[in-house]
Amino acid sequence: MKIVIPDDYQDMADQLPSYSMIRHHDVTRYREPARDLDQLVERLRDADVVVSIRERVNFSRALLERLPKLKLLALVGRNSHMIDFRACTELGIPVSTGVSNSPVAPAELTVALIVASRRNIALEAERMKRGDWPCTLSHRMRGSTLGIYGLGHIGKLVAEAGVGLGMKILVLGQKASAEKAKDAGYEVAASKAEFFERSDVLSLHVRLRPETTGIVGADDLARMKPTSLLVNTGRAELVAPGALLDALQKGRPGYAAVDVYEQEPITGGNHPFLKMPNVLCTPHLGWAEWDNFDLYFREMFEQIVKFENGEPMRLANPEVKPRA
Repeated sequence: MKIVIPDDYQDMADQLPSYSMIRHHDVTRYREPARDLDQLVERLRDADVVVSIRERVNFSRALLERLPKLKLLALVGRNSHMIDFRACTELGIPVSTGVSNSPVAPAELTVALIVASRRNIALEAERMKRGDWPCTLSHRMRGSTLGIYGLGHIGKLVAEAGVGLGMKILVLGQKASAEKAKDAGYEVAASKAEFFERSDVLSLHVRLRPETTGIVGADDLARMKPTSLLVNTGRAELVAPGALLDALQKGRPGYAAVDVYEQEPITGGNHPFLKMPNVLCTPHLGWAEWDNFDLYFREMFEQIVKFENGEPMRLANPEVKPRA
């Protein structure tokens, strides 16, 4: 089979142990994103199977209608908002999906960003490389308040790390988050306003859904302290468009640590956050570590093997009538 893997940013899919499952096929990988829809079609049009690595490619109807040979869209991870599932079903394209949702790697990165930002680690490391000696004061974490917006699997691990650092945990979320917080002995914010006002570090762990898009608005950010830090390793769309940049320019919050962006990838240093010394940016590294990648890719490769052998697959659109 002809298999195409677009946007393999890390250039590592063929280095994973699980890659041996599809190595006998004709596999083409692209590291750099396509410059436009036409080039993307050129790359994918002869593929029997295309691999979708999370939200890196927008599999819109406009793209899918130009891929008449495509017989399987294999998703790395679980459902993606970047796939037009209705179009896939109508065009006869099965979409295989994973089941795993490991919270460990994104939780670790969140904690690393909190520590690095609060203690000015990245800023001072770069200054030292330039020959400067430390010239800033940072903020201690012990005794400060760590706000967890959404105490799910990732938020739970971040909260536990915060406790280990001596931080006080304040939780905001739906009923399930509040119940988990009470069971763990954490404080539950009485209101959204109180949550944003009191948090010294505020970390977003709400799952992106239509109803949570833009759940953090300009008014919320304006309530934060000039010394506080907003951390987003979840999804950029949780924050209203342009609200964080505007809030940082106004000084509330005073700092941000960001791993996700509305348009990815960020290339050529072309993002206003990268020009701000009070913002720590990483290139969507939350899930990017070897064990995590092999877990997600293995599940996807297993589905391709099942497709090759004509075996039942785990589909996000089980109602689909596959192309001949």
